[in-house]
Amino acid sequence: MGEPYPKLEAVELTRAFGRTPHTVHALGPLDLTVAEGEFVCVVGPSGCGKSTLLRIAAGLLRPSGGVLRIRDAGARPAAMIFQDYGIYDWKTVRANVRFGLDVQRVPRREADARADDWLARMGLADFAGAYPATLSGGMRQRVAIARALAVEPGLLLMDEPFAALDAQLRTILQDELLELTQALRTTTLFITHSLEEALVLGDRVLVMSARPGRVIAERRPPFPRPRTGEVRTAPEFTALKSELWDLLRKEAAPA
Repeated sequence: MGEPYPKLEAVELTRAFGRTPHTVHALGPLDLTVAEGEFVCVVGPSGCGKSTLLRIAAGLLRPSGGVLRIRDAGARPAAMIFQDYGIYDWKTVRANVRFGLDVQRVPRREADARADDWLARMGLADFAGAYPATLSGGMRQRVAIARALAVEPGLLLMDEPFAALDAQLRTILQDELLELTQALRTTTLFITHSLEEALVLGDRVLVMSARPGRVIAERRPPFPRPRTGEVRTAPEFTALKSELWDLLRKEAAPA
């Protein structure tokens, strides 16, 4: 039998901004589930409410209607990674990675050990005492990933985390994230503009409509786990990418 309850569940979720008569309906009604250990990617045209969905899941925004539940008994039900890194310029790399642990009041020695473990995993050990301003964009995003995963969140929320990086670096970080989340079985909801990224990383890819965003299609990339970035060269990869692109293009076209 499968998981009795999803890790994340949204039912009839809506979000509007502004007041009548200038209300903008940004999202929904949207239904969504993410199972324990599942990596779900969401793609959709600009302005379709993808980031709004993630902000509601992170507790940064309240829904206008419907409900979003995260079922997790841990100290940190969800951790979020943003496109602009969201790390603190005035803290060292180690202090940034330790930040969530400090908030949880993890004892200093244990917090340092966990932070150092993640710095080593992300290839950042030599930069522990450095400040983010001295790092490249790819390094800064590795710091953000280490900080999020150090708190062992029940759910990892990622909002176009690699969008600002060049194509080569983006591919490298996709492959690193693939390896990490497969090893940890981290339940992940990942927002992206990139169909390639979604198909490399996701157990499921959900396509959202133009605003107000609803889920209009779902695909399961036919690549077994553990998978590597080599799936990019598979014929099924190209076929699925063009099928999803046709769907997206229709949504992105002006009405």
